[in-house]
Amino acid sequence: MDPSTKVLDGGWGWAIVVASFMAQLLAYGSPQSVGVLYPEWLHAFQEGKGMTAWVGSLVAGVGLIASPVCSACVDNFGARPVTIFSGVMVAGGLMLSAFAPNVQFLIFSYGIVVGLGCGLVYAATLTITCQYFDKRRGLALGIVTTGTSVGAFIYATAQNELIVLYGLDGCLLIIGAIALNLMACAGFMRPLNMPGYYLKQKAALERNTEEQLFEKPTLDDLKITTGSTETTPEKTLTVKELLITIDSKDLAIQTEKKKGLATLAIMKVIKKKKQAYSKYMHSMHEILQDQAMVAFCIAVFLFSLGAFPPVLFIEDVAQSEGLIEEVSVIPLVSIGAIATCVGKLVLGILVDIRWINGIYLYAFTMFAGGVALLLIPVTKTYMGLQVLSAVLGFFSGNWSLTSYITTKIVGLDRLTQAHGILMFFGGFGIMLGPPVVGWFFDWTQSYDMAFYFSGSCVVLGSFILFLLTLPCWKRKHSENNRPDVHYTSNCDKVASVA
Repeated sequence: MDPSTKVLDGGWGWAIVVASFMAQLLAYGSPQSVGVLYPEWLHAFQEGKGMTAWVGSLVAGVGLIASPVCSACVDNFGARPVTIFSGVMVAGGLMLSAFAPNVQFLIFSYGIVVGLGCGLVYAATLTITCQYFDKRRGLALGIVTTGTSVGAFIYATAQNELIVLYGLDGCLLIIGAIALNLMACAGFMRPLNMPGYYLKQKAALERNTEEQLFEKPTLDDLKITTGSTETTPEKTLTVKELLITIDSKDLAIQTEKKKGLATLAIMKVIKKKKQAYSKYMHSMHEILQDQAMVAFCIAVFLFSLGAFPPVLFIEDVAQSEGLIEEVSVIPLVSIGAIATCVGKLVLGILVDIRWINGIYLYAFTMFAGGVALLLIPVTKTYMGLQVLSAVLGFFSGNWSLTSYITTKIVGLDRLTQAHGILMFFGGFGIMLGPPVVGWFFDWTQSYDMAFYFSGSCVVLGSFILFLLTLPCWKRKHSENNRPDVHYTSNCDKVASVA
């Protein structure tokens, strides 16, 4: 089905938005509220906090690091099959986790299996939403991506209650069963364009059909009727041998031709792949030569390294400090999740204001989030942790600015590749953050040093991003000709992202 202007920005597109919103809610609900499960795993397996933290870090980081692979799956197979498969992965991983005998098994079942499933859902939902929307694409993507925050808010409370009623294993089984509804969400994802896999299959089928039309009849179908209705066995044998000899010669000639053509085709494919790979590496080299892009990658890595651990550890911090005996009715994770949802919307509105620079807005959110992290060790009341969770959650909504800022830095043509590089840095930081914080606790038996480290990383990232994008830095001559860069003087050479 060819894309039509009638189906864009409305109609069935809103059904796609609702289905994608629900898919992200179902997939990311449990991983985004993993902080509720973390104390239970510590109690059940009696492992160190650093080792147990790998479960939460992998489930969040694996999907981001594997985002290029997930995007390739969506391009080749389509959003609907990928979402169905991801539903099996997420539900299966959650149910397997209910039977985990140790943390190592949990790292595989919950961290890797569920993490990859979430990565596939994320790629599929964003791709199908972009296909159905053009002018209202920003609004549609904003609605879809808030599904993760809403899911975290709902699942944090739901998992807490399910643990009380049915225990940790029962909670994971029920959450896994609910995740099977991802298959129902996939049913609404009607493709506008045929995926690459089906196009290849169609081309192969047409090619096979053409070969069958021109194929020679088999020897059994050839009947010798020369002059009489019956032939002698000797004559029939001679004619068959003659036909076999002729066919063998033709087959040998055709085989040689096919070998030559196949070799030529393989050489052409190898040459094209080599050119594409060289072009890809050259483009990546140019992207990483951009000072603003390098600064942004470093900032995203440091922010992910420092700001993600509270999602996993904040409930354990409250219990370790004796501020609360057990997880409250509205957990701190839920407060942070709903604040993140609000932050995404507010920061998205602010970045559209003409006189606000997107890079500096992102640097400010990092600085404010880093200060909130530094204040966690000195907070001795549960109310104070609630406030800091809300503040940190709000400024963590800056994740929605990444694609916008990346587009302004490298342009729309290189957005996919540059954003993939950025997500790799972000996923790597998310994977390292919780284990590092857990190791700090195992070393010092206190979260104070861990959160001082996390806050320092985030504040350092904000200063790096701010300083490396100051107007007085000299830009390369190639950047001067880029349409997204506006220079007013020799000391005002910075990309305008407002």
